[in-house]
Amino acid sequence: MSLLRNFYILFLLTFLSLTCKLPAQTRSYTCSRLSGKAPQVDGLLDDAAWKTSNWTGEFIQRDPFEGKNPSQNTMFSLLYDDNNLYIAIKAMDSVPSGIVKRLSRRDLNDGDWVAVEIDSYADKLTGFAFGVTASGVKFDVMLVNDVGSDDTWDPIWYVKTVTNSTGWSAEMRIPLSQLRFARKEEHVWGLQVMRYIYRKQEYSAWQPIPRDASGWVSRFGELKGINGIKPHRDVELLPYAMGKVITDRKEEGNPFATGEEHRGSVGLDGKISLTNNFTLNFTINPDFGQVEADPSVMNLTAFESYFPEKRPFFIEGKNIFDYKLTGSDDPRNQLFYSRRIGSSPHYYPNLYSGEYAKVPEETSILGSFKLSGKTHNGLSIGVLESVTENEKALIDYNGDRRKESVEPLTSYFVARVQKDIKKGNTQLGGIITATNRFIDAADPQLKFLPAAAYAGGFDFTHYWKNKTYYFSAKGVLSSVRGDSAAITRLQTSSAHYYQRPDMDYEHLDSNRKALSGQGGTLEIGKLGRGHWQYKGWLTWRSPGLDFNNLGYMQQVDEIQQLAWIGYRIYKPFSIFRYVSGNFNQWWGWDFGGESVYKGINLSAYSKFTNYWSAQLSYNKDGESLARTELWGGPALLVPGGQQFAGSLQTDDRNKVYFKISDTEYRGKDNSYWSSAMSAGITFKPINSFSFSFEPEYTRTHNLIQYVATNIAPNGDPRYIMAHLDQNILRFSLRLNFNLTPDLSFQYYGQPFLYAGKYNNFKYVTNPRAKKLADRYKEFTDQQLTLYSSSSRWDTYLVDENTDGSADYGFAAPDLDFLQFRSNLVVRWEYIPGSTVYLVWSQGRTGFGPDSEFNLPNYVNNLFEVFPQNVFLLKISYMFVH
Repeated sequence: MSLLRNFYILFLLTFLSLTCKLPAQTRSYTCSRLSGKAPQVDGLLDDAAWKTSNWTGEFIQRDPFEGKNPSQNTMFSLLYDDNNLYIAIKAMDSVPSGIVKRLSRRDLNDGDWVAVEIDSYADKLTGFAFGVTASGVKFDVMLVNDVGSDDTWDPIWYVKTVTNSTGWSAEMRIPLSQLRFARKEEHVWGLQVMRYIYRKQEYSAWQPIPRDASGWVSRFGELKGINGIKPHRDVELLPYAMGKVITDRKEEGNPFATGEEHRGSVGLDGKISLTNNFTLNFTINPDFGQVEADPSVMNLTAFESYFPEKRPFFIEGKNIFDYKLTGSDDPRNQLFYSRRIGSSPHYYPNLYSGEYAKVPEETSILGSFKLSGKTHNGLSIGVLESVTENEKALIDYNGDRRKESVEPLTSYFVARVQKDIKKGNTQLGGIITATNRFIDAADPQLKFLPAAAYAGGFDFTHYWKNKTYYFSAKGVLSSVRGDSAAITRLQTSSAHYYQRPDMDYEHLDSNRKALSGQGGTLEIGKLGRGHWQYKGWLTWRSPGLDFNNLGYMQQVDEIQQLAWIGYRIYKPFSIFRYVSGNFNQWWGWDFGGESVYKGINLSAYSKFTNYWSAQLSYNKDGESLARTELWGGPALLVPGGQQFAGSLQTDDRNKVYFKISDTEYRGKDNSYWSSAMSAGITFKPINSFSFSFEPEYTRTHNLIQYVATNIAPNGDPRYIMAHLDQNILRFSLRLNFNLTPDLSFQYYGQPFLYAGKYNNFKYVTNPRAKKLADRYKEFTDQQLTLYSSSSRWDTYLVDENTDGSADYGFAAPDLDFLQFRSNLVVRWEYIPGSTVYLVWSQGRTGFGPDSEFNLPNYVNNLFEVFPQNVFLLKISYMFVH
């Protein structure tokens, strides 16, 4: 029995050693205080201080061959004094000519690179990453919540790189004012040092962390030896001056369209370290003219298009304000959407014949401040307040001018807190948002806007088994108040559609002066350890929930269940370098208990040993009950369908590489089909220049596209539908040229060509009929007549009862829309934190001669449109105290 027992124990231990990964041993590095002259940051590493400092290496591969020795050796050393941390890295390379040194703008780590990550909070959740490419391009990231990252963080620090016969080296000086640490005598910080060899796509690290680990910062090595330093409180002031010239078509008789306009402004950005843990950022009269324009879109849905934030003040440190109701990357349910601040005015004045108006394109931001930081006991706090101007349109009639408000003075407020408990294994947080509009009694035309809107939420997350598994819960409440006109408008918006005739659990109340609702999510899953990952959630949003005044949401009245499972193979085998696969299943209901949609998805991704990559996916949608398809009408039964998608990309290490993709959707009963094809070429002939060109063509056919709502002779509503054939062609062109890491030229251009042809007009008769053909009735030639007007927009007249007189009509929806947007930006960071921007933006918007999608004619028409040009010069200078 003893022999059998020992054999069993030996077998069990052997099995566990083969199937289980033991935690990597925590490494330790001891940093020395600088006793003599500080190193000169030149990348040569020939200073006396480096000759006597503590050097170490022994990096371990993480990708592609986890746990193996890297192909090239790396050494590093750290020193410190009262004000700075000095870092030296030697990236040895047996083939120096193979080092890839591509120039780019800051935060684009293209080519070989090294990076250092420091957890100076010592909370095993937060880190500060400082990286540099072999060509000297900086990139920096703030690490949050152990596995998250915020690449908008741009601290002031210094680095130089040098390439020599043994490889390349990097030398950094990081002011301690850019780190956050406790006021105490002895410090033990987290430390990670990494290297990436581009030609091999090999990633190695000083502190080994398994690829299937569910944490990152929590697994750092230790940085010891730092003693006697004190937190620093810096003040950074960044005043700017801007001049702008706008040229556009001159319009005869319009006193505001003279063909040329000159503008100028000054403003101030600032950053004040209130304590070593909390920073106050503020901006007064900001200008974001250097920001790239949004891409062109054609949106035929009832919902607002979503565009990501690009303005520097709002994207820096945005992670603290992140609160999405669900755990997916879908941005459509977030309580704070910063693009609400400074958006276009909500109102446009009604003009009489002979009147002209000058209406602001954007609402001016008078000022914003943002307080953010994290205490040493794990309490994160973020507070943001912005005030926007009471914008007025200037209206002219034969020289007599008056002003009319188009946007009230508005306050936007967000507060977010999050507490780490039990070393971050439990997190508890909350968020509050508030929008208050100060609508003057003299501006009754603005009563359609809510006077006040509030939303609040809590979030709870608990991890266990070394953060392998997690459970999270979120809950939100909202309340919107205002004039009855504002609340009626809200109830009838696409997010709610309380006027739906088949919605028996809510109703439209035109006397309401408030609307409130609630929502939440319960989620559980497995993050790491092993090949399998999975999660599932149940989320709900009640019919009255609305946080659109400062957040972003498209639709409520929904309960959704989702299950996801994924499998990963990290170790290269056969022709594969990496393989992953996923399966999704979802099902949704409304608050009346009806099933409204369901579907499944299968997807797979692989990177091959020749560095090509491929992706395949399959979707199957069940029959859905589309509650917004008729824009406030009854829910429409929409056939399900199937989608196949695939993409292939060649080796992106090469000077020229390609990418192609295709997405095909086929609806049941030929109700809808689409084909979206794209291709891309990227050309990098030299390290300082890159060119990319990505054409995309989409063609769709929709048998039941909504057109308009009218009233029939018998008083019943008529929901007009049609066949819609769409053609969309867009080209994205990018040119990047860097003279140095601090001086760059970037060009972005996108022509956008759209044609939508409508035919076979019909009206809905039985929206839930079993057969698709029984859900509508087509108009006959006797019932429908096209009336051509002298303007571009024609009208269809409907004689439904064929008595010889029109019963109602609707605008002919055929549309060909042409647009071109481009930006040329020259950026020079002449000293750290201080920049000069020279910007040329051009926009053209026009229409084609017909809806037949004639490409040569469309291109000619587009470039015959008189362009709007914007020339901008912006100069800023950083004062640091």
